[in-house]
Amino acid sequence: MTMKKMITSKFFVFFFSMCLLRPFTNATDIHYCDKKGDYDVEVKEVEISPDPIARGQPATFSISATTGKALSGGKLVIDVSYFGWHIHTETHDLCGETSCPVTVGDFVIAHSQVLPGFTPPGSYSLKLKMYDGNKHELTCITFGFDIGLGSSVADS
Repeated sequence: MTMKKMITSKFFVFFFSMCLLRPFTNATDIHYCDKKGDYDVEVKEVEISPDPIARGQPATFSISATTGKALSGGKLVIDVSYFGWHIHTETHDLCGETSCPVTVGDFVIAHSQVLPGFTPPGSYSLKLKMYDGNKHELTCITFGFDIGLGSSVADS
């Protein structure tokens, strides 16, 4: 086998492997609500599993972030929109979604839930605001996610 064929072959194996791994490690694009804002919590990455979300099945949102100040508690406020229409709001205790106290540095917020089987498939947007115990906004991000045509409770 020539050197060129060997390099091409190795590249093909590497590329194919990356294509297989991509669906399992697909990070979501995030945007800060205020692009010029000076947030105390910096969100590095949002991963959604599975992606797209299957109706009636568990979905997990994992948010990797870093903070410059320790947090003893707070709230997460989640607003969901569908085709630009606000459809849902929920509030969660920060310490119910991550280990508290949150020390200076990196931490992960993980939230899992099952979306109802009657949830329409399509593209959604989510706005997440994080507040400390004194109701000071620590961060505000938006990102999109998809709900697929997959399984629903009615299918069970």
